Amino acid sequence: MTDTLGLKAKLGLNVFKPNEHRHITIKPGREKDPRLKRAVLVCPAGLYTVTQADEVELTIDGCLECGTCRIACGTDVLDWDYPPGGTGIQYRFG
Repeated sequence: MTDTLGLKAKLGLNVFKPNEHRHITIKPGREKDPRLKRAVLVCPAGLYTVTQADEVELTIDGCLECGTCRIACGTDVLDWDYPPGGTGIQYRFG
């Protein structure tokens, strides 16, 4: 059987249940750290962007909780923890 859904369509089926605790944050004052630009390149969900002020911003909704940004950037620039049970990503494809 041929897979008819592309990656973006599959990601669109997932459900993200937010909570008041952001499980990933950029440490204060580290928005311009060059290591954060790695996350822009490697995040499979595309949650990191560079602003016109050359700062990296993070949009947490849609996070796949894969840890790629944590590995690429390190814990010196990111605070990263799994979200509490019942929140975060819920995968909807097989």
